[in-house]
Amino acid sequence: MLLELIQGTEGGGLIIIQDSIHYSGRTLLMSFIKAALKRDEVVHLLAFELHEEELKHELGHSCLQRLKFHNAFHDPLGWNENPPFTVHQFITSELDSLLTSNQHSKPVTLVIDSFSFILRHLSPSAVCKTLQQLKKGGAVKTTLGLLHSDMHHRNMVGSICHLATSVLTVAPGHQCHEAVAKTIWRAKSGKISQAMERFSISDDMTVKVQSKPVPVGSGQGEAGDAEVDPTANLTFNLRLSDQERQAKEKLALPFVFSKEKKSALLRPGPGSGRILYEPDANDDYDQEDPDDDLDI
Repeated sequence: MLLELIQGTEGGGLIIIQDSIHYSGRTLLMSFIKAALKRDEVVHLLAFELHEEELKHELGHSCLQRLKFHNAFHDPLGWNENPPFTVHQFITSELDSLLTSNQHSKPVTLVIDSFSFILRHLSPSAVCKTLQQLKKGGAVKTTLGLLHSDMHHRNMVGSICHLATSVLTVAPGHQCHEAVAKTIWRAKSGKISQAMERFSISDDMTVKVQSKPVPVGSGQGEAGDAEVDPTANLTFNLRLSDQERQAKEKLALPFVFSKEKKSALLRPGPGSGRILYEPDANDDYDQEDPDDDLDI
């Protein structure tokens, strides 16, 4: 599934790469950018956390020339005069003006590095509103962004990821050159699927998947992912020994009938089928209104 998203065969929408301090998703983000440029798409990059020299080192000078780079690194809050791009321009009207400044008929991919910087300076509701409007179409086919999940409250992360068409959560793998990606994607029908893959990224930013996608919940997973035993740390024992299990199986429960008792009860005899009732002294029975005790 990871390769399909990078190659663009799964359509557009909102793709979020969710990383943490344990593994950076920026290299994977660069792989998405390079793949989009190879498909001859128009790529706009809003760079809040990425310096232009670092981008040149990662992608090469030729890719950088074809990339629409919007420098929000040097003056992201607009403290100086005429800043190239600021975080306050992350609204639909400003983005539409920015993305349609050059007339073209090619698909547009908007890359945001990163959502975390924007969320530190804009309200989550404003960010979600802009992303929702970008999803509706228009000039942008695909919106792709990096989100540092350990920088925000999980409710905020959940709100942003809820809007996404696909969420890639990356973590370090067992080998030093490998990583693990948990992919959650939403089909057009609304069906949500999840899968785990091991991958590596070569020096030329090519992603190589080391294992086939394993659906989450299939009972299979990464090697070493042991199933958690819910009874491991209890202060009392929920398990039975063999002797206790045998004693439990031999125990006769009071309301479980044996074959002999069932046959004795079901065997017709004199007086079977009759109900005998002897009134109690405290019974209040009215002959004229026998159901008066049912009145509420």
